[in-house]
Amino acid sequence: MEYRKVGKSGLLISELSLGSWLTFGAQLDIDNAREAMREAYRSGVNFFDTAEAYASGMAESMMGEILKEFKREEIVVSTKIFWGGSKPNQKGLSRKHLLEGTWNSLKRLQLEYVDLLYAHRPDPETPMEEVVLAMDYIVRNGMAFYWGTSEWSAKDLEEAHKVADKLNAVHPVVEQPQYNMFVRERVESEYLPIYEKYGLGLTIWSPLASGLLTGKYNNGIPEDSRLAKFPGLKKHLEENKLFSDDNLKKIARLADVAKKLDTGLAQLALAWILLNKNVSSIILGVSRVEQLRENLKALDLRDKLTEDVIEEIDSIIK
Repeated sequence: MEYRKVGKSGLLISELSLGSWLTFGAQLDIDNAREAMREAYRSGVNFFDTAEAYASGMAESMMGEILKEFKREEIVVSTKIFWGGSKPNQKGLSRKHLLEGTWNSLKRLQLEYVDLLYAHRPDPETPMEEVVLAMDYIVRNGMAFYWGTSEWSAKDLEEAHKVADKLNAVHPVVEQPQYNMFVRERVESEYLPIYEKYGLGLTIWSPLASGLLTGKYNNGIPEDSRLAKFPGLKKHLEENKLFSDDNLKKIARLADVAKKLDTGLAQLALAWILLNKNVSSIILGVSRVEQLRENLKALDLRDKLTEDVIEEIDSIIK
């Protein structure tokens, strides 16, 4: 396991990490979640990610209970604020919700602070000055050490940095975008000026395109799979043209590449992401400890991804 800096900050996080979206409180009970976190930690993972919205707060509560087993200074914990409830002021990035959402998340996590706090989505209804100053307050008051964003556009990020400069406020250091072999434009193109100008760490979600890049959906949708259990996720993938006949054909060809390397398709997809120097960590979401162990094998694949292999992958996914 290697440890990478989060943007220009001094914070080091494991290149593979463990998340809780659609797993903690949904597919994993407290005992299985504990086993997964223990296995991740034993394997060198030091970064654990959650959000106020995951399982309506249950994911944070479960993770908080399990975190008691670890020395706080040895781990990095993140959560995200945006969707806290259905009532007015329980969602978005107003100062009220950012502060109350953070306080509530810390209570569920049973922590005095998180290392990383994300604005889970952009909020066009709230002035950027309000968002930046609220995050600045949270960091300066020790509720979080660093702040960042998730699925913000390069334009949003540029504005946030300019406002932070203007107000002498703490700048964001990290973004959590979707990035995988089928979703590339934002990470590989749109953010290029931000990397160069401000420094930006990336903690990647959906590295396997919600399981598509494991190959398990090539012959239909298994009853116990994530797409079967979460119909909204399948609809999202179809609407964004990820779950398509064309992509399934590409996945079959990628599986042949993996087979030639004597590895699995998921490991190949993860190792490919690790080649991107702007990626600080890939957040894994697992429903079984065995799945975590398999995904961690991606770390053994680096030396096999020669220029020829990379060219072959690019020719398939272009």
